[in-house]
Amino acid sequence: MTPVWLCWALWALPLTGPGAALSGERILGGLLRQLHLSQVPVLDEGEVEALVTPAHVTAQYVALLRRSHGAHSRGKRFSQRFREVAGRWLATEASTHLLVFGMERRLPPNSELLRAVLRLFQEPVPRAALRRLERLSPHSARARVTIEWLQVRDDGPNRTSLVDSRLVSLHESGWKAFDVTEAVTFWQQLSRPRQPLLLQVSVQREHLGPPASGAHRLVRFASQGPTAGQGEPRLELHTLDLGTYGAQGDCDPEVPVTQAARCCRQEVYIDLRGMKWAENWVLEPPGFLAYECVGTCQQPPRPLPFEWPLLGPRQCVPSETTSLPMIVTVKEGGRPRPRVVSLPNMRVQKCSCSWDGMPVPRKLEP
Repeated sequence: MTPVWLCWALWALPLTGPGAALSGERILGGLLRQLHLSQVPVLDEGEVEALVTPAHVTAQYVALLRRSHGAHSRGKRFSQRFREVAGRWLATEASTHLLVFGMERRLPPNSELLRAVLRLFQEPVPRAALRRLERLSPHSARARVTIEWLQVRDDGPNRTSLVDSRLVSLHESGWKAFDVTEAVTFWQQLSRPRQPLLLQVSVQREHLGPPASGAHRLVRFASQGPTAGQGEPRLELHTLDLGTYGAQGDCDPEVPVTQAARCCRQEVYIDLRGMKWAENWVLEPPGFLAYECVGTCQQPPRPLPFEWPLLGPRQCVPSETTSLPMIVTVKEGGRPRPRVVSLPNMRVQKCSCSWDGMPVPRKLEP
């Protein structure tokens, strides 16, 4: 099975790195890709000057402008804080169990989730039962424990999402840790603080087919019975205090930004009228505020509650961007006509401090 960290890495989205400010070449490249062109079109200046933009094209452009101010594309995000939440088994059905965690006010304000760990206490298997199992199937004293996030939907069937899965040995007992960061991230995206976090725990055979053993039936976790024990399920929430380790918002225009300044969003005006390739081609806008992320991010002390492979230092990067609507001139039937296009991720809306190489959590689909 693919490791969880690798799955997260596969879902990661590329972002503009620190210092990679928006340039005319990037805008030009975006326009050429959007219009499926290999080079800048040659347009007659006289024809373009006489060109009148129809009302429906202007209305489409204005609508995209308004929409771009409300639709943001999210990117990467990251004293550390730790909280532990006790859970309870709501229901048990054969080898599938439902865990419930009350989450209201569990995540501190102005903080960002680093990692969520589910800890289950695996009870020892009685020796007599283990000896019987080894006689029947000596090489199958393992079972697979799978953790899924459960979403109860009002408008349709419930949904489950796999968040972690691992093999456990029947010869061992004690606390077992599972990474459920994605489940808590999904719960956050619901924006319902009073709704509990539901985790579905399944214990399955390691191998399928007639020769497979019934080892999975011997795997039990504490507090599944009628009385709660010492090893009740625990949810550890590791968060980062953004007041110390986050970005500060927009840069102060009255204070020069130095290399040691705290991460912030700085105004950058892109003058399209001053770019030779845009003449007679880009009708609107004449220029725009693009912004860029500048400054540095404070590094939290080690050790971290987790270690991702190839994890670098935290850097100041765009975490939310919007598209750039434009009206350009295209030739249709040998005549120039105005057309509206929208270039994604052209304007920075928010800067954040993020680990270099940190995977981006999946966005919850509707």
